[in-house]
Amino acid sequence: MIYCGIYWAERTHDVALVDDTGQLLAKRHITDDAAGYKILLDLLAEYGDTEESPIPVAIETSRGLLVAVLRTGRRKVFAINPMAAARYRDRHAVSRKKSDPGDALVLANILRTDMHAHRPLPEDSDLARAVLARAQQDAVWNRQQLANQLRSLLREYYPAALDAFTKWEGGLCRPEARELLKIAPTPAKAASLTRAQITAALKRAGRKRGIEAEAERLREIFRADWAHQSALVEDALGRQALAILAQLTAACTASDDLAQAVEETFPQHPDSEIILSFPGLGTQLGARVLAEIGDDRQRFADARGLKAYAGASPVTRASGKKSSITRRWVKNDRLNHAGYLWAFSALTASPGAKAHYRRRRDDHGDWHAAAQRNLFNRMLGQLHHCLKNRQLFDEQIAFPAPQELAVAAA
Repeated sequence: MIYCGIYWAERTHDVALVDDTGQLLAKRHITDDAAGYKILLDLLAEYGDTEESPIPVAIETSRGLLVAVLRTGRRKVFAINPMAAARYRDRHAVSRKKSDPGDALVLANILRTDMHAHRPLPEDSDLARAVLARAQQDAVWNRQQLANQLRSLLREYYPAALDAFTKWEGGLCRPEARELLKIAPTPAKAASLTRAQITAALKRAGRKRGIEAEAERLREIFRADWAHQSALVEDALGRQALAILAQLTAACTASDDLAQAVEETFPQHPDSEIILSFPGLGTQLGARVLAEIGDDRQRFADARGLKAYAGASPVTRASGKKSSITRRWVKNDRLNHAGYLWAFSALTASPGAKAHYRRRRDDHGDWHAAAQRNLFNRMLGQLHHCLKNRQLFDEQIAFPAPQELAVAAA
């Protein structure tokens, strides 16, 4: 067999081909453009790459145009963790020397010696990859980061705004809050706002109910006795707040647009009905779960592999007379985060899930996070079963009553 290793960079890439004995057959330095990709494909074809017998490729990334070109046809692409590649490099050179062509050779030899220990990229469908759950999650995180920056700034000179917007769900991310800060970025300007100006701002933000009462509440808060910075400093901080506010507004718009895109795309996927049948999973959270586990059912040999990938199952560390069981630290952080939210929501959506959580707390002495992780571990196994067998979630089967368990055991 022939094995290919590619050390990728921003503008150029190094390619190495080796045979079964580790002999270097060819190496190339290609550019990151269509011409470079053609040189790479021609090189692979020259050494026997065909649709029936493609040459496996190792590379240190799972995304980008280069990976998309390599994944055409039946070719297996292995995304090698850079930390793992660094350990393999030490097997070839103890002097710790490093070069891009040398790293390409190391990647090719990883497949030659240990291809069985690494997984190729899953063959997810285009529809699964088109669900913009990751992008929407990034937009939410960016929005929250900017909201935290604005909140920290307002604490320095404008506590009245924080007190006024705390009552609202969403806080500074609410359209009403952003509209009021836009017309009154300083406490002095807020104190001078009339009831009519506050009412108009609330209406521009899209508020429909309780406008008059809310305007009166805000007016009283803005005109209350608060500590102030000097006028010059207050004005400067107000300008800074407007700059962050502009970024926050853009982030809120991006988050809403991507959420709408997820709402439109996710229901089109054939797995969406099964995922949404689980308690605690809505469209946004269900789309995040699908985006992380994909729809290639051969990706995980069994439910245990999926649980380990999500960080839901514990890991055992045993050496000599010492043995310990701890949580997993190496995992898919996005799926693990989605699982935390999923398990938390399932506590109120599923009586069986809540009973399972209480048993872990009361009978096993788990802390809240451990009990919730155990619940996520169980429901993830149920999801794997339902997706594999094309079944909807059934509360009675997933969490049978104690008497039903006794009958089943008998």
